[in-house]
Parts: sequence; C-alpha cells; structure tokens
Amino acid sequence: MNNFQLPIFQAILITLILSTIFNFLTYKISKKITIKKNPNEKRLSNNLISPFGGVACSLSFLLSTRLIGKAGDDLLLIGLFAFIISLLGIIDDIFNLKWYIKLFFQIVLVLYPLVNLNLFLNFESFFGLDFNNYVNFMISVIWIIAIINSINFIDNMDGLAAVVAGSICLQVAFLSNYLNQYKLTDISLLLFATIIGFFIFNYPPAKLYLGDSGSLFIGYCLGFLSIIFNWTPVNETVYTSFLNPMLLFFTIPLLDFVIVISQRIKSGVSPTTGGTDHISHRFLAAGFSEKKVLTTFLLYAILLFTLILVSIISSKFIAYGVIIIFLVLFVFTFLKISKMKILE
Repeated sequence: MNNFQLPIFQAILITLILSTIFNFLTYKISKKITIKKNPNEKRLSNNLISPFGGVACSLSFLLSTRLIGKAGDDLLLIGLFAFIISLLGIIDDIFNLKWYIKLFFQIVLVLYPLVNLNLFLNFESFFGLDFNNYVNFMISVIWIIAIINSINFIDNMDGLAAVVAGSICLQVAFLSNYLNQYKLTDISLLLFATIIGFFIFNYPPAKLYLGDSGSLFIGYCLGFLSIIFNWTPVNETVYTSFLNPMLLFFTIPLLDFVIVISQRIKSGVSPTTGGTDHISHRFLAAGFSEKKVLTTFLLYAILLFTLILVSIISSKFIAYGVIIIFLVLFVFTFLKISKMKILE
C-alpha cells in the first residue's frame, strides 16, 4: 500500500468524490442530532443545521493521502493527527469544552508531529540563537495554534471558512509548484478538493456547517503546510527561511483574529466567547449579502496573493516597495474594519 500512487489529477477527483459523498452522508445522518448551545454565545448559525461537516472532510482527506504514495509517512502522520483534532472538535461541538481544555489538547496534538518529524520555523537561526531547537518548536506550536484558531474564528458565516481556506490551498499549491516542491503542491490540492466537496453543502444558504471539527482540522492542515514549506530561493530576496512568503497567505484569517480579539479585550468581553463582531458580520451590518461578502473576501485574497507573488519574483528593491504596500494595506484594512458597525 505504501507504494500505491495515482496521478495527482485522478487523486484530486477521487478526493472530491469522497468528500462530497461523506458530506452528503453526514448531512443526512446528523439531521436529527441536537447540539447543546452555549447560552453565553451570540452566533448567526442555525441550530438546526449540523456542524459535523468537518468529520467528513477530515476522513476524506486522511484516506486521500494514501492515493499519493510518494507523499511519505510524514504527511500521513499529519493527516492522522488532523483527523484526531477533528474528533476533539466534535466533542467540543457537542459538549462546549472549556477553552483551556481545548488549548491543552491542541498543544499536544501539534507538538507531537512537530517533534516526531523534526519540523519547525527556524526562529533561532534568524536571530542567531542556539537553544537546541526548543525555541523553534515553541514558536512553531504558537504559530500553528494561531492558524488553527484563526480559521476557527473565521468560520462564522455560510461558505466563508471554505472560501478563505480554499484560496490559501491554491496559493500554497501555486507557490510550491513554482518552487518545485511537488509533494506540497499535491497535498494542498487534495486539501482543496476536500474543501470543495464540503463547500457544495456550505454555500449560502448552508445545509451543513464545518463546526469546530472542521475548522480545527483545516487550520491544523494549513498550519503544518506552512511549516513543511521549504523556502530556498535561488535569487536574493527580502524573505528569509523563518519569515517566508507563505506565512503571508494567512493574512485574512489572522486579520479577523486580531480585530476580534483586540475589540473584545477592549470591550471587556472574553476573547473565547462567540459573537457577531467578525469582519464578515461587519460587512453584513453594512448591507452586504452573504454572497457579496464571500466575493469581497475572495477578491481581497487575490489582491494579497498578487502582491506576495510580485514581491517574490521582483528585484529586491521593488520587493521592498511591494512589502511596504502590503503592510500599509494591512494597517488600513485593520483600522477601517475596526471602525465598522458590529452586527447586532
């Protein structure tokens, strides 16, 4: 079975079919399951819609990693732990776990594959330090957990998490293919196919939600993809092995994460309590339809990716200019959206 491998396009098609079938079955089976609602949370989600789409996604992705045999045992291990963290999400969806319990298990499920596979962001090398990779592992755990929870935060409107995560998958696939990291390209496309299979049922008006099981799973996979990515450019660049361009692909979910956390702390509200103060909710309050919000997020993702791509292929002088534009755009967006009305 380890030597079994399909051409990537066949693997993508099978993954899409598996995801669609599993999500359809989840939609049918979970219709009668009642989910316990947290009375302290304010959400737009319909309690009558199943939040178990993530189970179908994680299972189809785990099976699909066996279709590309050369992907290696490292990606199989990550796929397995991604499935396990989706199970944690199921428990949370049903029983509303305390935030510190979820955080503890997130740390354990992230740290084990990092240490086992010796994967990390090389923070120590960037700052000329040598702590035997302890600091590298700590920073890497913090980064992946930030991605996991930022995807969890942005799963707050029909289709939004799928659009944002799917666009990140395509960006990762494009850049990794450009840099001849085909293993990462393949796994990114399989994850994208998995998300599309779910999006069929999550497009507004949604029939199925990702739930914590799905947002944790997708955030986990994307976080590890950013760590696996090997940034070794041939020409001079403004980026380094630690501050590589793939980290910028997560600007949108991290922007929402920062806006929501900062606003809740400022208002004296717990950052872990669900609410309608996300970027998407502010657009809805401004009169946007859900479909228009999705289009806005997609166009913004394309704009950011264009800037990142230009900064990679341009001379160092031009790249610095593009990075400055990127940062100015980020700050402008943060300030502009922070002032927008919150959806009541």
